[in-house]
Amino acid sequence: MQVTESKGIQEALAWLFSFLNTEDHHRPSLADFYLPRTEALLTTLGSPQQAYPSIIVAGTNGKGSTSAMLEAILRATGLKVGLYTSPALHCLREQIQVNRRLIPETDFASLVNLLKPKVAQLMAHEGPFSTYEITTALALLYFAKMEVDYAVLEIGLGGRCDAVNVVSPVLSVLTSISRDHTNLLGTTLAAIAREKAGIIKPHIPAVTTVQAAEVMEVLLQKAEENATSLYVVDEQGLHNSLTGEFQPFPFPLRSEQIALAGTFQLENAQLAVGASLLLQNQRLAISTEAMREGLAKVRWPLRLERLYSQPLVLADGAHNEGGAKALRASLEIYFPIERLFLILGFSGDKDLPTLMQILLPIAQVVILTRSPHPRACPLEQLEAAALPYVQGSLLSADTVAAALAQALDLASPTDVICVTGSLFTAAAAATFFAAKTFDSTKFPENSA
Repeated sequence: MQVTESKGIQEALAWLFSFLNTEDHHRPSLADFYLPRTEALLTTLGSPQQAYPSIIVAGTNGKGSTSAMLEAILRATGLKVGLYTSPALHCLREQIQVNRRLIPETDFASLVNLLKPKVAQLMAHEGPFSTYEITTALALLYFAKMEVDYAVLEIGLGGRCDAVNVVSPVLSVLTSISRDHTNLLGTTLAAIAREKAGIIKPHIPAVTTVQAAEVMEVLLQKAEENATSLYVVDEQGLHNSLTGEFQPFPFPLRSEQIALAGTFQLENAQLAVGASLLLQNQRLAISTEAMREGLAKVRWPLRLERLYSQPLVLADGAHNEGGAKALRASLEIYFPIERLFLILGFSGDKDLPTLMQILLPIAQVVILTRSPHPRACPLEQLEAAALPYVQGSLLSADTVAAALAQALDLASPTDVICVTGSLFTAAAAATFFAAKTFDSTKFPENSA
């Protein structure tokens, strides 16, 4: 995807990226995530986050998809819905949407101009801001300006210290929790769960999916500390872990009802519908039809997204153990594969041996590559991690575009090419096909 930006938005982005960017070169620590700083900025803006009810979504895997499903259900109800997610795949404005329309360049630039003097004034007392903190404040301010009925806010990293957690939500949602960002959140599931569970607030209901025992223990303890109920969804419906009360789903949930592909999306859909039931309990009139429509029409890029037809090219943002297992299961269940080409580009802070052990045995050809992101893992490090687990051919390419060109040259129309390892790697694959600069004459019957 090519994004052409005006001078005004370029100047706004240049200012925004002049601050600490925890998504880029910098190796963040929890000290970089300081909620009082974001709270102070929002206070100077008139506390815009209080102008509308919000739902906060945290977790390790599925939080983006679950956020998108919940947003689609709310929109199918007839509401105006703000959606704040991260990271951006092609341009920063993707992170801030109302009814799935990106914040316009003019609004983005004008809000940045409003923020500039307030940020400068606060820095003397609160310390240096990060790009993410300012972007979060900008999103919350834009939603107030647009008079949204609800906002769905995805946590960027962790939960307890994330800038989004300044918001007092009407509902907290916790997707599947597994090991990721261990250098920041902790090396055990319990430690990671404690950071994620930081979005559970006093007397505010929380809902989660079935979790590992050590994760569930942490979540239950956090709910008890905050005198609130933790609800758990499964295949049948919603369970109140405090009272034992059960609320069944209004219709059986099946994968074919969901617009997003992958075995893991059924769990995300259960969580989105469970969250909808809890919003119903708060007297929000969400119909069964709206739930069905939201799941059937939800859009969320680069989660087992089909980019090309023959050969079938899939892009997925799996970047941790849970995501890799879910991707492997989906490939094995949903896609008849004669030969699988796996294009892998991970970030440098990932558990490479675990990821390689999960994914490489199912591939006949593996092509290692690098995304354009500054944190992309060097090829030599990827190769060292891959060698013990590779079952077929092992190749490499300096860029995702070069890796795709190599795979398309070697593949037959019945093969499957899967690009994964990070959302940035998957996004680079989407850009490759959107640009239409490759030679497609080898596959004349392609319908993608």
